[in-house]
Amino acid sequence: MKKLLIVLAFLLTACVGLPEGVKPVENFKLDRYLGTWYEIARLDHRYERGLSRISADYSLREDGGVRVLNRGYSVEDKEWKEAEGKAYFVEGPDKGYLKVVFFWLFYGSYVVFELDHEHYQYALVSGPDKSYLWILSRTPEMKPDVKDKLIARAHALGFDTGKLIFVEH
Repeated sequence: MKKLLIVLAFLLTACVGLPEGVKPVENFKLDRYLGTWYEIARLDHRYERGLSRISADYSLREDGGVRVLNRGYSVEDKEWKEAEGKAYFVEGPDKGYLKVVFFWLFYGSYVVFELDHEHYQYALVSGPDKSYLWILSRTPEMKPDVKDKLIARAHALGFDTGKLIFVEH
């Protein structure tokens, strides 16, 4: 029984780590981050496969956490898909490091490691490892020079940016 509890504890916390070399932004302001973000590009994963026009809406929860509503359009099914989750800070509200859950108890890291601190118009986000990467923007389009800068930053940290999927809006 003791081994089972240790394994269960490991599984519940293993997905909230930081990818090697990735550091969450400091001076993170949740009130400025709340609202709608558009996915510009991502590394492929099953939860968003086949979706376009993807956005995420962040709002405050009554328990102090963050409500996460992800939305994308499935061309194959000809319908909108939504997933609602909740997120909580891992190390404090001034760091862009949260844990997010969509399915039961399995939390995953949500690490904001690049951010437009001045205007909160773009962000680079990773999951618990380098197989998860999102380029987010407040608008469905992003200036090419900003996008190139973010891609270069992610590439320098070891993300496989050659496999990025650019989202149609």
